[in-house]
Amino acid sequence: MSRIDDLIRDLCPNGVEYKPLGEVARYSPRKVSAEDLNSTTFVGVDNLLSQKRGRIDATHNPNTSTLTAYRPGNILLGNIRPYLKKIWLADRAGGCSGDVLAVEINDQYLKLIESRFLYYVLSGDPFFTFNQQNAKGGKMPRGDKEAILRYPVPVPPLEVQHEIARTLDKFTELEAELEAELEARRQQYIYYRDILVAPHSSIQTVKLGEVSRIARGASPRPIRKFIADNSGVPWIKIGDASPHGKYIATTAQHISEDGAKKSRRVKPGDFILSNSMSFGRPYISKINGCIHDGWLVISDYKKTFDPNFLYHILRSSPIQKDFTQRAGSGTVRNLNSKIVSETLVPAPPVDQQRDIVDVLDKFDLFVNDLSSGLPAEIEARRKQYEYYRDRLLTFPEKH
Repeated sequence: MSRIDDLIRDLCPNGVEYKPLGEVARYSPRKVSAEDLNSTTFVGVDNLLSQKRGRIDATHNPNTSTLTAYRPGNILLGNIRPYLKKIWLADRAGGCSGDVLAVEINDQYLKLIESRFLYYVLSGDPFFTFNQQNAKGGKMPRGDKEAILRYPVPVPPLEVQHEIARTLDKFTELEAELEAELEARRQQYIYYRDILVAPHSSIQTVKLGEVSRIARGASPRPIRKFIADNSGVPWIKIGDASPHGKYIATTAQHISEDGAKKSRRVKPGDFILSNSMSFGRPYISKINGCIHDGWLVISDYKKTFDPNFLYHILRSSPIQKDFTQRAGSGTVRNLNSKIVSETLVPAPPVDQQRDIVDVLDKFDLFVNDLSSGLPAEIEARRKQYEYYRDRLLTFPEKH
């Protein structure tokens, strides 16, 4: 960072001018026909990724015939629910929906500000906080387009901008390399897990329903009548489950004892599986609680299975594929208790299960645990990046 500090001291010793975003940039005024776009050039708010992770290809066509045109170097902002922090620096030309803002540098500032530097300014949490504070609407807030143009943007000399962007690019590239390595390790883990838990001719195979109790959750209705304060029974919802987590340990909501009587209770050690949407993903409950009818519970399995072995079995690709195929087709698929009960799974001796678990748990920890392994390193790098980004983009204001 010393080079940047030296540049700032030499080139702007008296501070840096701040300009309203609307002075240095504008919203793209150009239009493009939907017929000229494809999945790689159309950007709707749904294919901008949250938390500043860029974009993915579109999975649906535009719903209007004409869209806002963007070009390389434009900064695309998701304008619905600004707290999702959706932003992408365009590396191609294309078109975006009305829920995406295409910000481009004004002609008179093209030689005064780099698009990559401006992208990093607008990627900072101060901008997203500003945008949220000025957003309009309740359940589906939108960024205020006029307020966004009032956001103060530092305009240091180009040499300073270039060095800051180059430094932040290095952090971004390092994080991308770590993410790629993590994904490769996850695929390696999946490969070995599927081998280790696969059925073999020498291993007994059982139907889950023969060695456990499987039941669907139940919902007291109307649910709002039964929502209680923290002294009630934990009410387990899909939002309480982490995408890469293994356990349900806390809940955001509780229900009353009367509500619990109309629901399905679960106890520590029970498995719960979502039976719709992201169906089949297993979690182990660490708490006494209740589940609604969007969950299934697997209990009374410990005579046959070590809990951690059963977890790896249920997470394995063959079982997940089987759930998917048997849950039906169409927009809404349903994984019911009959399907899960009839699922065939290998059941080696429990001591052998525990040997397998020892291997898989170490691998699982390395690729999924935020407190250790690659995820911890990525999180540390991300915090380091955020610290330096905020530091590098904060300048004394010139008066």
